[in-house]
Amino acid sequence: MQAILPSGGTALLRRLEFIAFPAVAGAACTVLSLGVVTWLPALAAMGHALQLWRTEGDSRVFVNTFAAFARYWRALWLHGLLSTVAAVVLTANIVYLLGRSEPWTFVVLAAQVGIAAALVIHHIALAAEAGRSPGGSVRTWSAGALALGFGSPARGTALLGAVVSAVLLSLVVPLGPLLLGPSVPVLLALSFADPRRHTP
Repeated sequence: MQAILPSGGTALLRRLEFIAFPAVAGAACTVLSLGVVTWLPALAAMGHALQLWRTEGDSRVFVNTFAAFARYWRALWLHGLLSTVAAVVLTANIVYLLGRSEPWTFVVLAAQVGIAAALVIHHIALAAEAGRSPGGSVRTWSAGALALGFGSPARGTALLGAVVSAVLLSLVVPLGPLLLGPSVPVLLALSFADPRRHTP
């Protein structure tokens, strides 16, 4: 019995890490995203911190997110700005179309929602690719993100589902969507991109 308790306690702590560290990384990402157009570099920096935790056991996810932010800001600020503008336009279109009752609005609304979903998948995958390869370029990250997010319908659906479920399931925790909403999907994308998943 005495031998079982320590191992059981260790297993419990190990499971708690998979909540605590993503939440801490999400907190750093949220703070860095307060600049509005900084959300994409912050997401990539968080992806890098989570990758270090996954592969090297580095638990300093909060500090590592901030440390990596400057590098990703230089590379992704324009991409983040354009993506922010696109998100604002899509949101305005969806809100406008929800107030219309013409038959054609359903088709246009469905198209807008589909574009928004594709952008969410792309940016989650982009953050994971950038986090895995901090020395890469935006072009290589984007190409990798397209393959990761859209190379498999099941994988893309899982990433989108992770975004929705992480937000909804974390509503019971104060600030839960801000802490786990960005980190859980990126962590899943990092897992999908791990070469070890594809080795026999």
